[in-house]
Formats: sequence, structure tokens, C-alpha cells
Amino acid sequence: MSHPALILFLALFGLYSPVAALASYLPIVRPYSHGQVNRLALGLAFNVAVFVLAALWVGEPLLKLLGISTAALTATGGIALAYASIPLMRGKAGAVEELEKLQEQDKKGAALPTEPAPDPKSILYTPLTFPLTVGGTTFAFGVAASASATSAQDKIALSIAALCFAAVTGLTLYLSGHVQRRISLKGAMLLDRVAGILLTAIAVILLANGFTDLVTDRLNQ
Repeated sequence: MSHPALILFLALFGLYSPVAALASYLPIVRPYSHGQVNRLALGLAFNVAVFVLAALWVGEPLLKLLGISTAALTATGGIALAYASIPLMRGKAGAVEELEKLQEQDKKGAALPTEPAPDPKSILYTPLTFPLTVGGTTFAFGVAASASATSAQDKIALSIAALCFAAVTGLTLYLSGHVQRRISLKGAMLLDRVAGILLTAIAVILLANGFTDLVTDRLNQ
């Protein structure tokens, strides 16, 4: 349990929390077909792998070069997550409104025009990859783990742990596509609102932690 690669994987796994992440993916993947969800899952795993590997290999010098702190990344992730989650919490997200249209259609027996689902590529990076799956804290974990590596062998082991974590995120998104097809309309709408509340709470935490760290760093300087 003391191997740096295992510690990194467990830290990322605990931060990610697959069960909570699966619930947050449900309203995102609902408009898409099985094949599209599979492609999104592969794309998410690839993005996460690149993100964590970049943190491991070039994270520390890159942050210094750009003058960006992990606290700033965390706060930005909170803002992006709040932008995506508050409409869900209020029942005003596109997926929720689409479900309400379908419910009204069932009551009236009339066909209602529906808007086409957004291009999957348009949601793959934001909000699916960032901030729902990875963020400033994930990057900070990678940078910290890299700093503790004493040899190239340790770095390779950390990279394998990063790839395993990326596979977990892709599998979670893949499973969310199966779950959302097996729940009722009312259950889906309820989960949308619950997910919105939970994600908004997470966004507030990210914002508070990010801005607190920014202020603390400034005072320490």
C-alpha cells in the first residue's frame, strides 16, 4: 500500500468517486445512442490519460512557465461546473426540458418537435472531461506524485497508474449509458435534479477551496 503508483491511483479513484460520477453523467449521455456513448467513453478515457500523464511529466514546469497555480485551476473548475450544474438543479437543462416535452407528448398523444442532440464532440471536453471528470485537484495530485518520484522507473509506474485511472473513467461513462436506458422517465427527471444539486454543491466546494488557496498563497508571499 506504500507504492507511489498505488497511492496515486487510490487518491485519484477516491477523488473521482465512480458512483457519484456515474450519476452526474446520466443527464449528459441521455440524448445519445449506444454507439455515441461508446465513442464518448473512449474519448473521455483518452482525454483523462493525456491530462494525468501531462501532469506527471510536464505539470510542474508547465505551471511555472504559465504562472498558473493549482488553486486557480480548482477555482476555474468550480465555475465551469456551476455553469453546467445550476440549470440541472433548476430543471432548466436541455435534457430535463426534453424529458418534460416527452412527458407532455405522452399525455396529449401528439408529436412534439424535438431539438437534435448536440454534437458529442461539443460536450466531450466541457463539461464531460473538465470539470466533471478531472480538474485542478486531479492535476495537483499528478504534480505531487511526480515530485516524489525518484527515478524513471517510478515515473513509468505512475504512468501505468494514470492509464488505469483513465480506464476507470471511460468504463464509468460506458456504464452510465446502460443505466440511463433502464430507468423510468420520472426517475430520470428526479436523478437530473438530484445530480444538479450534488454537482452544484461540489462546484461551491471547488470555488471555496480554490479561492481560499489563492488568498492563502498571496498572503504567504
